[in-house]
Amino acid sequence: LALGGISATRLLALAPPKEATVYKSATCGCCKKWVEHMEKSGYTVTAHDVPDVGPYKKRYAVPDSLGSCHTAIVTGGYVVEGHVPADVIDKLVTNAPKDVIGLAVPGMPQGSPGMETGTTEKYDVVAFTKAGKTTVFARR
Repeated sequence: LALGGISATRLLALAPPKEATVYKSATCGCCKKWVEHMEKSGYTVTAHDVPDVGPYKKRYAVPDSLGSCHTAIVTGGYVVEGHVPADVIDKLVTNAPKDVIGLAVPGMPQGSPGMETGTTEKYDVVAFTKAGKTTVFARR
């Protein structure tokens, strides 16, 4: 398959690598499952077990109202808070909306990646800006 003389393989080679650095508690099983979800979705994940994720949330300007159990930095420098699905992160990185610095799934909704318990809740994936403005980016 070629697009304008460029093969699909070459286009993939030009895409930024899918990488994530995650700050999480060593004892949180759902965080480990979210890391596995990211790896299955093609991300290379570096996980750091930290005694308190609060300073990372503050450092990366995660609004208090959007807090969850882990904080990550992904391709493009975006902040990801909580159990955000990898395909939604990919959409953010691809579309790069102006002013958005990250995505969050507040709390720990059942059925979100890493929280698969057999029960599924509807939840919003919320985009946020450095100034703390929030908008719904995706609904699940």
